[in-house]
Amino acid sequence: MIDFLRAYKNYDPAAKSYAEILLLYPGPKAVFFHRLAHFFYVIRFFFLARFMSELSRWITGIEIHPGAKVGKRLVIDHGMGVVIGETAVIGDDCIIFHGVTLGGVKFDPVKRHPTIGNKVMIGTGAKILGPITVGSNVRIGANAMVTKDVPSDVTVVGNPAQILHKESR
Repeated sequence: MIDFLRAYKNYDPAAKSYAEILLLYPGPKAVFFHRLAHFFYVIRFFFLARFMSELSRWITGIEIHPGAKVGKRLVIDHGMGVVIGETAVIGDDCIIFHGVTLGGVKFDPVKRHPTIGNKVMIGTGAKILGPITVGSNVRIGANAMVTKDVPSDVTVVGNPAQILHKESR
């Protein structure tokens, strides 16, 4: 838990204390509720899982389906309007800004949402759609529309998303 709060504190210079982050920021609340909802989803208590995710959405404005797999130290900044679909997978140390959608493009009961690597920053309003893979160390610009796989260590922007440049390592 302290690693999770430290990720917020390291990321956001406006955060003055762990208490402020825990009590006043919507992202940590949404992730906490998601962890509980995901537990119930895994043990097949689907109604309770969905109820918890709905409660979280009412409180935070962030919708994370209980079936989604969320890595460690996910930072959801501001968060209002974030939607994360059932089969989405998010790696460790990612940052998601408000208005982001990790959505599907079909209704079949298959993997239909994106898989996001580690250390990915997803800008405000970005839409990442379909069963695609976004590599690690990727920066996705604000309002980008990503519908194809993205390799690691790049920045993508635009609609449709295009690689702006490869990150130097």
